[in-house]
Amino acid sequence: MIAGSPEPDEATVSAVGKLSEALETIERARGHLYSWHQLTGKADFELGDAAALLAQAGHQDLADELSRELVGRNVLPDRWTFQAVEEYEDTYYEPLRRYEAHVRELLTAGRRHLHEARLKEERRTHGHPHHTAAPSTRGRRP
Repeated sequence: MIAGSPEPDEATVSAVGKLSEALETIERARGHLYSWHQLTGKADFELGDAAALLAQAGHQDLADELSRELVGRNVLPDRWTFQAVEEYEDTYYEPLRRYEAHVRELLTAGRRHLHEARLKEERRTHGHPHHTAAPSTRGRRP
């Protein structure tokens, strides 16, 4: 929090919001990276199946070549997809997550989505049952 001020100013809220927005974009990118990882792994098993079918169809030389050249192959130099995912997480994703949380803790007392919360307050219809300020605790278990 800013010293002497219970609420961060609009410029701070915007800056922290932009940092959080960047993290959200990286979360999406990470999801695509996991899709790449899983799809590539699935394709590798399909290549193994194709090699087996080629062999069954009497094309042993092609089956052997496919197995030798492509099944289990590194997708990047010295790496399978899981290793690329791990490096991305360790080198970029986790440091960004930690930094975003650190900045939020310092400037907004750790509160998330402060910009969106202010937008909600500006845009909602006060008193309307479907425009409540905060989630209801009705029906929730402690």
